[in-house]
Amino acid sequence: MPANNDVHDSSGVAPAHQSNVSFSSQSTALTSNSASQETDTSNRPSDDQLGALTALLERENRIKEGAEKFLKLPITDTMRMQVESELEMATNEIEILSRRIEQETSRGKRRRNGVGPTTKRKFAGQAPPSSVRFRADSDDRDRDDFRTALNQANAYLKSLASTSRPTLSIPAMASPPTTSPSSTNTELDKARIDIMNKLVGLLQRNLRVRYELSVPDLVQAVIPSLSDRSSTHCRAAAYRLIRNSLVDSSSVEELHRQPLEWFIVKSLARDNKHAVEREQVIKLIRAVVDIVSEKRDRRANTGSSLIPLSEPIMRAFVAVAEHAEDPFRQICVQTLAEMSLLDIDLVARTGGIRFLLHALGEGPVELGPILAATFLHIIDSPRTRAYLRLGVDVEIALLAVTDAYGRGSDHAERMRSCTKVIELMLRTWSGLMYFCMENQRAIKSIVDTLRIPSLDTREIVLDMFFDLLNIKAPEWYKTFIDGRRLTMYRKPRNLPERIGENKSPERPPETLKLTDQYIALLILVFTNAGLLDALTCMLEENTMGSSLTRKATLLMAEVMQMANRVLPLAAAANIQAVPRVFNLASDYNRGEHRIVGTAAMSAIDSFNRNRARLQPNVKGARPRANSAEDAVRRGQRQVEQSKIKIGMQMDDKTFQSCLLETQVMLTKDNAKWNFEMLQELIDGPLLNPKRLEEAIKVSRFMRRLMSFFHPFSHRFSDLPRKQPNFRWIRLGCNLLTTLLASPDGVRFLMTEDDFLNQIVKSFAQLDPFNGTPESDPIFSKARISDTLTYGYFEMLGTLSKHPEGLELMEKSKIFTAFYHLSELRNREDLITAVITNLDYTIDGHPRVVLLKALTSEDVHVRLFATSHLGELIRNSLSPVSWSLRLLLTQLYDPSPEVCEMAIQFLEEACDAMEVLQLVVEMQPTMEHLGEIGHPLLLKFMSTPMGFRYLYNSGYIDREMDMWFHERNIYYVVQVEIFLAKVFSSEAAEDDEDVLAFDGVVPPHFYGEMSKTELGCQVLCEKGHFAEFSHFIRQHGLESEDLELILKLKSILWAVGNVGATEGGLPFLEEEEIIPSILDIAEHSPIPSVRGTCFFVLGLISSTTQGAEILDDYRWEATLSPLGLPTGLCVPMDLDRFISLPTWEPIEVKSDADVRLLPPTGQTELEVITAIDNLSNTVIANAASRSLARMKSRPEYRSAFTSPTVFFRALHIISTQRYRLPVRRYILDLFNIELDHDVIKAICDAAVSLRAPPSFKQSEAHINRVVSMLGPKHAGGESDSDAEEDDSEMDDVTEEAVVKNNPVIMLRPVSRIIGFDA
Repeated sequence: MPANNDVHDSSGVAPAHQSNVSFSSQSTALTSNSASQETDTSNRPSDDQLGALTALLERENRIKEGAEKFLKLPITDTMRMQVESELEMATNEIEILSRRIEQETSRGKRRRNGVGPTTKRKFAGQAPPSSVRFRADSDDRDRDDFRTALNQANAYLKSLASTSRPTLSIPAMASPPTTSPSSTNTELDKARIDIMNKLVGLLQRNLRVRYELSVPDLVQAVIPSLSDRSSTHCRAAAYRLIRNSLVDSSSVEELHRQPLEWFIVKSLARDNKHAVEREQVIKLIRAVVDIVSEKRDRRANTGSSLIPLSEPIMRAFVAVAEHAEDPFRQICVQTLAEMSLLDIDLVARTGGIRFLLHALGEGPVELGPILAATFLHIIDSPRTRAYLRLGVDVEIALLAVTDAYGRGSDHAERMRSCTKVIELMLRTWSGLMYFCMENQRAIKSIVDTLRIPSLDTREIVLDMFFDLLNIKAPEWYKTFIDGRRLTMYRKPRNLPERIGENKSPERPPETLKLTDQYIALLILVFTNAGLLDALTCMLEENTMGSSLTRKATLLMAEVMQMANRVLPLAAAANIQAVPRVFNLASDYNRGEHRIVGTAAMSAIDSFNRNRARLQPNVKGARPRANSAEDAVRRGQRQVEQSKIKIGMQMDDKTFQSCLLETQVMLTKDNAKWNFEMLQELIDGPLLNPKRLEEAIKVSRFMRRLMSFFHPFSHRFSDLPRKQPNFRWIRLGCNLLTTLLASPDGVRFLMTEDDFLNQIVKSFAQLDPFNGTPESDPIFSKARISDTLTYGYFEMLGTLSKHPEGLELMEKSKIFTAFYHLSELRNREDLITAVITNLDYTIDGHPRVVLLKALTSEDVHVRLFATSHLGELIRNSLSPVSWSLRLLLTQLYDPSPEVCEMAIQFLEEACDAMEVLQLVVEMQPTMEHLGEIGHPLLLKFMSTPMGFRYLYNSGYIDREMDMWFHERNIYYVVQVEIFLAKVFSSEAAEDDEDVLAFDGVVPPHFYGEMSKTELGCQVLCEKGHFAEFSHFIRQHGLESEDLELILKLKSILWAVGNVGATEGGLPFLEEEEIIPSILDIAEHSPIPSVRGTCFFVLGLISSTTQGAEILDDYRWEATLSPLGLPTGLCVPMDLDRFISLPTWEPIEVKSDADVRLLPPTGQTELEVITAIDNLSNTVIANAASRSLARMKSRPEYRSAFTSPTVFFRALHIISTQRYRLPVRRYILDLFNIELDHDVIKAICDAAVSLRAPPSFKQSEAHINRVVSMLGPKHAGGESDSDAEEDDSEMDDVTEEAVVKNNPVIMLRPVSRIIGFDA
């Protein structure tokens, strides 16, 4: 019985009434005993359950009788209220128990008549019998049935409402009761908090109850808990209860109609001692915003939603966000930003947009990106951007950069954060097109900061341009900026290895990258705005050069290099000309100009000449055959080859001396051996079969050398695994290679040497079925990780590279040992070492070992083996069918991780047409893979054989319908998310999405379909393209409906992908859709739609014919040096594309701008005038002093206790901007405690004081003047008589009252002293 127990607990808070406490304790004990009793009887037969229910019913009857008797006693109002609530809940429980006893009785009759036991129904998916879930503190409340939970909730509400009766019946000035008011309020607060917390818990466990509760009833029950007489925690609990009762937009609308706004306004204005209460108010506002946001997402047809919050609440909320020291400022700013996306009109009316703009320019640095993204979203729609003033509002984001002149060094950090915001805005279509309006005024203001000679922080702006243009600075940039010659800079020694390790198959040179296309547009915009001229101005400042000017030179060189790569020839040529630099270099009249110009040209030339040498991993870079490094490498190879020839021709005496010089014959201590001589012998003379036979048979050199590598000799195998000892592993591998090159060497390894046999025995030590296990086996985990034992796997890998070595391994039963190893548990290190080092070029046992690892029981082994197989396919020079077939078998692995990895490697391998053809010929079944298999199937569609195979299997028809109705939308969302991540300045390089996307256009179903003749035929038969064209013509300039805009983007991407193929372009020509796309790109009011058209036109330009068509419309494609289109396309008439149409800002009209009837009394007029003056920062101090004096005078006391005056003050702060401390000061002026009666009086005043639309002030009101320093009083004294200007104010005569002056005179009083009249 949760309801009963709640009231019992809450009733026990009154220490003055011991009888009631004992009654409560007794009933609580009964409840807990019965609860445990219920738990014990939950699984008993029906008779026991019936008995338990009967006992509970008897107890409830006793509670009811006791409560009725208790009410006849003389008790306080508070206790009477609690007992009445107890009686009501006991009556409800009696009714519920009686009904359940009847159900249990009928169930028992059915059971006796042959019906199966009820416990089986519980497992059949039905709700379990709820006959014994009545205890108050049970952890299983979430299983309460709905009716019980609803009854309990209603009982809680009635109990909560009953607590308000004594409070409301006591007048404000009544005499105190027998008990102290503070103790009574404390009892009430505790009782209310307890009831509200339990009701919140009930609502959280039973979400359905929220839908059945009446919001007006709940608010009426909660209002007494919100009064100023209640404690902070009581008010916080009330707000929390209201928040948990909201479920949908209808409940939020109901809440909006309740008289709560003044409670919320006052709660938001409280100080930090009431942080708990303010937190719950803000959470309530957040809950309202979240519900409105969910409603908009479900509707998704228009861009606006009305937030049901009144303007007084919004102005109070904005005041919290404006207060810099407030702990809730950040969450309020973020909530305001979210509100502006949902209901910009409400936020604009209440001053929220003005504040958010101020916060964007001056506010917290960490909120800059969030606010910038908010305004970018606002700019993207013509309806919302009309609330912004062009050239004034959003430009405040540039303030820290454009206004940096004259600031100190401490301004650098703020400037750096500002550049991050500028980067974010310029990497979006909304930001770029907005800043390009009015002849690129904003862009030019950024560029022109580089022209200020004394601005030390210009390096930050240069860094911004490097980031914005995606210029990655390699290590040698520092050398260039420091002024050292690049020819003196050498690549790091490990660079070739590093490049080799990370080598990946290069994409075809014509692959389109969306990032390159956007950067091409950025370069055009910035060069048109004078970036190169501004950089040249920086060069002119100092003839000697500095790190700043060299960085400017570097940026100029990079821009020129990038323009050459991504821009059409004509546009790139204009940038490459740099006429101002050439003019400086050819200015013979001024020597300093010539020095600057020639130095810049020399630096740019040096940069270009050394770039290919210092960055060999540039895509598409051809290896240089005439470089100095190549000459050195060729010379080294020639020296090595000549050494080998000389070594093989060595005479007997020299050979014998070399053998002795190695010290192998003299000592077993390998530290004393001559390693260099050993290496030369193995790589030279021993390759001669005669010398090898002599080393094996005559001198026994080879036997002594091989014994060093024997595992059981514990010489090689015990060496620590450190860098200096790795050379012995290389030596062992070279030795085995030399032995395998000669029949004598093979015979030696098979019959005379024990190397392979000892390795087999070492593996046998790990076999659990091989007798007693060794305490320290050779291949233990510790030895493999700490010693050179792991080198044996490299040596076995060397053997597997040769047919003779494979034969030796097979005869020595090493592969049998490998098969046994694959069955060992917890030895992944051995299996991974084996499959990593084996060579799979020759068909045989190594491939079987790999197959066994690919099908291992351990998923980690399968993952590693799949990864290794993928690396083998990636590094193979030509497609190998066996490896592809093995990789295809991994598609059927039970682990999703293995399947996903196999698909990734297959996708990468299928970039090569030969591999794709091989895979399609194998005809793998991939329907079981679901979503992760779609990219691979899309690749299959691009080949005639793959398309026919998928068409016959029904995949094409099924997928085509899905793409037409759903996946087109998903595609555009995916592309825009990926682009946002790639362009984000904070994007992590290892972000999975960034790595997967890489800026390349993802494959599209319609694009892949149009690559084959059969695909084009199917597309034509379906008629989808004609529908796409019709939609583009009909909705191309849509600006309001978000759903239509999203669909338009998806169709544009589909059309672009079709037009990117030779077979798909005729569809566009036939429908004549290219002019329509161009018209959208130049006239659409939505910047993001224009941007989509920009990328789509780039796709269309990726074919030669498409590029020619676009050239007729003055959109020029970038061509490769061979004249082939690269998929990059930019407009020649830049302004038509990047400039949005101007607009007239909307004049915001406030709903709260309601006129009130003027005050009738003089004191009321003076108080309201002074409060109104507090909003003026110039006269606010004088007004506050006037209010303080009024507050202390008895004649004003009635004004500060009047609900009418209080409403006037609330109306003023709800229609004008006041800072949070001022709002708090105004509310604290009044000696009025908000409660139900005061709220009712305020609502009545709002109705009675509202002026009709036709109201005009009378002459009597107009003639009454109140100075900003206070009115005149009898005796000639003013309210400012305590100030230093008393004498001046006393001389002010009645002449100051001018007949036609306004009610509030803001002009200060002035006198001329020192001259006679």
